[in-house]
Amino acid sequence: MPKASKTTASEHMELEGYEGHFEHWEGGYSVGFERYTADADLAPFFAGLPDDRCQCPHWGYVIKGKVTFTYADGHSETYEGGDAYYAPPGHTPAIFDGTELVEFHPTDELAKTMEVVERNIAAAGAA
Repeated sequence: MPKASKTTASEHMELEGYEGHFEHWEGGYSVGFERYTADADLAPFFAGLPDDRCQCPHWGYVIKGKVTFTYADGHSETYEGGDAYYAPPGHTPAIFDGTELVEFHPTDELAKTMEVVERNIAAAGAA
C-alpha cells in the first residue's frame, strides 16, 4: 500500500506565502500537504477553467487554520482546524494565514486544473 508524508513527497512547490508537497499514487489519486503563511484568495488563478472555477474534487483535513470554498450559486463553506471536508468541482478557495491542510484528489483532474493555475500564476508574476 502506498504512503506519503510531507518529507517523503516526490514533488514540492514553494511560492511566497505557500508551501506544498505532493505524492501521486498508482490508481489515480494524489495527496498534497499544504501550508499557507499569508491569506490567499485563489479565485483569480482558476480563470480559463469551466465557469472560472476549480474542476477537481478534493477530500481534505484542516490541521490548523481555515479554508473557505465558494460555489457558483454564491454558497460558501468554511472549514477550520480539526474539520474534514469534501469540495466538489465548481469551487474557488480562499485560504488563510497559518493554515495547514492535507488534501486528496484524482491525479488526472488535478493535473488539468494545475496546468491552468500554474499558467495564471506565471502571468500574474507570482511564480
